[in-house]
Amino acid sequence: MTSENTQQPNPEQIRRAPKVLLHDHLDGGLRPATIVELARESGYEGLPETDPTALGTWFRAAADSGSLERYLETFAHTCAVLQTAQALRRVAAECAEDLAADGVVYAEVRYAPEQHLEQGLTLEQVVEAVNEGFREGERRARAAGHRIRVGALLTAMRHAARSLEIAELANRYRDLGVAGFDIAGAEAGFPPTRHLDAFEYLKRENNHFTIHAGEAFGLPSIWQALQWCGADRLGHGVRIIDDIHVSEDGAIKLGRLASYVRDKRIPLELCPTSNLQTGAASSYVEHPIGLLRKLHFRATVNTDNRLMSGTSMSREFEHLVSTFGYTLDDMQWFTVNAMKSAFIPFDERLAMINDVIKPGYAELKAEWLFRQTAVG
Repeated sequence: MTSENTQQPNPEQIRRAPKVLLHDHLDGGLRPATIVELARESGYEGLPETDPTALGTWFRAAADSGSLERYLETFAHTCAVLQTAQALRRVAAECAEDLAADGVVYAEVRYAPEQHLEQGLTLEQVVEAVNEGFREGERRARAAGHRIRVGALLTAMRHAARSLEIAELANRYRDLGVAGFDIAGAEAGFPPTRHLDAFEYLKRENNHFTIHAGEAFGLPSIWQALQWCGADRLGHGVRIIDDIHVSEDGAIKLGRLASYVRDKRIPLELCPTSNLQTGAASSYVEHPIGLLRKLHFRATVNTDNRLMSGTSMSREFEHLVSTFGYTLDDMQWFTVNAMKSAFIPFDERLAMINDVIKPGYAELKAEWLFRQTAVG
């Protein structure tokens, strides 16, 4: 696709552009200052740093190991301070506020209810606290002049045995703020097929689910998520590049699985900075998103864990603009892809695209025209 607008947006325009986020973890996006305060209130003494700035730096450095397993270890600290309804409400509200301030107009934020039960909360109390927090955050964002809609994705841990229980929970709250279901955690040794009963249940209930696949593990993980489990989207899916061959003369040949993913328009929840941290890609230049965008896969841009990656949606797009020369047209393409792939009804997705996203980008593009007129 050749962009009509060939000018690259600056950071301020990137921040103002409407953005859609499909892959973001609630326990991976806390404000460092909030972690310090919650730890003090709860008596948690395991933080490696108690200064918010130093703590934020520690999380980023610990996540930069190149190992998914080491990356996942950092969540022990954030989960430790998220064991009360009050803490969950606060963090969910701040999440919605932070995303809205960054120009995100729609987000699906995931978390694992089973990881917040250590101080006696029930699964239902966890879900209700997070939902209340998201609604409060939406109200605060609106009062600050921003608009955002946040849906929750309930995650089951792939190394545990509660996936059917969490799937049933997601189904009970599907009209009360929960948009769908997910499984997450270390991929190696824990294939998605271990949770077939949960996926079969969700399909019978006509509910939506995504699966972390094709991040640390390769093509078999993607194949199982799609052909055995029936995932609507692929959480990451970056390793689909292993089924795309680029010859020395530049000719590109897609394997059967890559062709299927592209032909069926299966959304890829790509998280560039996170992928660099876990070793799924070596640099932004080498990240498969460039080729996947060129080949018109249903690619989307996401943050994964804003705290661990020191990132935001704007920063992700800044990296892509700088690396690949993307324009506002390219940003709109990724954003529309994401909105098409969201787990809300079709008419609501269409309204977001036509009434929020496209007008937002049209306004930003018009600025170039008036600037050129003023100069001329």
